[in-house]
Amino acid sequence: MKRFVSLILPCVIFILTSSSGQDHYRYVDNSSFGAGEVLKFRVHWKFINAAEAVMQISDKHYMVNGRPCYKIDVHGTTTGVVDWMVKVRDNWGVYVDTASILPQKAYLHIEENKYRKNEIINFNHARDVATVLRLDKETRKLKEKEEFKVPDNILDIVGGYYFLRTIDYDKYNEGDVIKLNGFFDDEVYDLEVKFLGREELKTKLGTFKSIVIAPIIPKNDFFNGKEPVKAWISDDLNKVPLKVKAELAVGALEIDIKEMNNLRN
Repeated sequence: MKRFVSLILPCVIFILTSSSGQDHYRYVDNSSFGAGEVLKFRVHWKFINAAEAVMQISDKHYMVNGRPCYKIDVHGTTTGVVDWMVKVRDNWGVYVDTASILPQKAYLHIEENKYRKNEIINFNHARDVATVLRLDKETRKLKEKEEFKVPDNILDIVGGYYFLRTIDYDKYNEGDVIKLNGFFDDEVYDLEVKFLGREELKTKLGTFKSIVIAPIIPKNDFFNGKEPVKAWISDDLNKVPLKVKAELAVGALEIDIKEMNNLRN
């Protein structure tokens, strides 16, 4: 009996301490997206096709910080006459924890004419720290490293949009505000997203029942209107982003779905 206790007790202690070490991770029930999903969008300003965007989840899972993750990439590319004027080749990416829908590692590569920016952000959710690694704009070798204190359950810009797809909007009334914390450009932002309700939306792929949300943006000279940015998400199990419309001082910029593949449901 003593021999049994001496063998089993360390195992029990290990299990308990291992479990308590994971308390900083929440669990988010996600039935909306999964590996292999590809969404393509047309970006246009007035009658001008300005760019194309692709949101893609790798068909593989990756281990980052000991956690299984989705690898999500967003690519933005200017087209036509706009590409001749302002050439953009941007890639925003993140490894999102499959259980908590939190970022473990984010990265960006920005090419806008001669401007370049390369960064990697590592998230430590146990310490609530985001470590930004700035890379040389040409060689992409480490140039600078800096740590930032962040709140619990901090989101990055790409993973945050996917997190919005996991929310049960049936729990909200029209006008309710969803509060989030995001880390972007070395700063923590208190993000507020208003649930505007539901409506039918006509798209190139057909008419969809949709959920309408709007980030609350402080009044400024860049945007027009009370709720200058609105997003439409399909009101179904997949919660696919269908459209984003931004009312700018120079006219409306719209991002519209044009193709969707490998949906989860």
